[in-house]
Amino acid sequence: MAKGEHNLAVLGEQSFERNGDRESLFFEGKWFRSGEFFERSRKLSTGFRELGIAPGDRVAVLMANCPEVGIVYGGLWSAGAAITPLIFLLPPDEVRRILEDSEASAIVTTPEFLDNVRKAAEGVSTLKWIISLGPEQDGVISLASLEDAAPGEIVIRDDSDLAALMYTGGTTGRAKGVMLSHENLWYCGKSADEASFVPGVKRVLVPLPLSHSFGLIVSVVSLHTKEPGDGILMKWFDPVEWLRLSQDMKVQRGTVVPSMIQILLGQPLEEYDLSSLQYLTSGAAPLAPEIAAEFMRRVPNVKICEGYGCTESGAVISVNPPGAPKLGTVGKVIPGYEVVLRNDDGTPSAKGEPGEVTTRSPGVMQGYWKAPEATASTLKDGWLYTGDIGTFDEDGYLKIVDRKKDLIIRGGFNVFPRDVEDCLLEHPAVALAGVVGRKDPKLGEEVVAFVSLNPGAEATSEELIAFTKDKIGGYKYPRVVNIVQAVPLTPVGKIDRKALRTML
Repeated sequence: MAKGEHNLAVLGEQSFERNGDRESLFFEGKWFRSGEFFERSRKLSTGFRELGIAPGDRVAVLMANCPEVGIVYGGLWSAGAAITPLIFLLPPDEVRRILEDSEASAIVTTPEFLDNVRKAAEGVSTLKWIISLGPEQDGVISLASLEDAAPGEIVIRDDSDLAALMYTGGTTGRAKGVMLSHENLWYCGKSADEASFVPGVKRVLVPLPLSHSFGLIVSVVSLHTKEPGDGILMKWFDPVEWLRLSQDMKVQRGTVVPSMIQILLGQPLEEYDLSSLQYLTSGAAPLAPEIAAEFMRRVPNVKICEGYGCTESGAVISVNPPGAPKLGTVGKVIPGYEVVLRNDDGTPSAKGEPGEVTTRSPGVMQGYWKAPEATASTLKDGWLYTGDIGTFDEDGYLKIVDRKKDLIIRGGFNVFPRDVEDCLLEHPAVALAGVVGRKDPKLGEEVVAFVSLNPGAEATSEELIAFTKDKIGGYKYPRVVNIVQAVPLTPVGKIDRKALRTML
């Protein structure tokens, strides 16, 4: 293998050479050209190197969605550095912990988060530079000043060199740094493109944080795609703006997380012309079949294709084929990935039986940053143990039952929180549901639910308990239902079970 064959900066250069200078990204009322992105990334690469950022350095990127996110990623990869994307909703203490753990030499941000970044940077010994999209000020370098440099050549790194250090959401503990090489991300993007490509579907609406693994892989996929597309980027998700853009820009495809679909269902969908919209790709968290079915009932020309992956697998493992999606599943395993469902002892589970999802692929992470024990317990004999429980149906479609760590054992019986959550979501008053186990002296654990209601809807705890008892009965139904104003979510829209457990 030639050195740099799977380098992401080279991939960006190849994409530009293949597709040429064209309007490629629409953001806040303006089209941006691919030639502008390419030129700015090349200049920024030189600016980063002249500043002192060295090959192999980790550089944190905490930015609201904007065209400059992709330019910064490209510039850092071209300079030989690795990106450490951070979701802007993280509090300063968590940002500081990641800066310290990653030993980042610099952080790039947007003006609205500069105060939080300054707080987070206090006392971080490795951090030399704060770079902002805003004006130069005391202790802060403007990104524009780094773009004054002359365009430079790519610093070629080995395919196995670190391209991104992605920190997991930490819903089951403290966030860990996931090491993804150039080859990992190159391969993930190629595999995802092969699995989801639809000829003629070019205009894509992206409300996802580009700092999340789902958003990052969408960006890398665009560099592989056989037909150059038009990206419509949102600064952050707003349901009314999402619908307006889908209508006015004649969007054909959208990338979403389940909570976005639920929020959109609260809008007057029928008042918008969504006739151009053909596909929604949903990922990052489980999508209740009832929610997907309701959206497709109200917008009948849309197919929802749920996919599945985790940061450790490069955000991808399976996706529903656009031509044959199956509701309630996360689709088929994508090209270049293998999946085996396993029992607790590591042996493959029987056909049709649930088991832990394990996967093997060139897209799977190298390991956890500075955490050899965690790496050894997750990567075994070349297989990634995801911690998710899944089943395969007779057609080879994968269904994710739940997280292994979230399993509730009540009186010796296994209860998967997602089964209970999906049942609660069938009730017309319920907007969102989260289920966790509470220690019980007799049964080991008891099933406890937290629900928020749709605007104007009414339901009592007793009514919801009776509803689930009638639907799923036996040992599964929750004996306690807490009605709350908002069920806590992580920054990427997953049920925050860690927060729910503290609420117990």
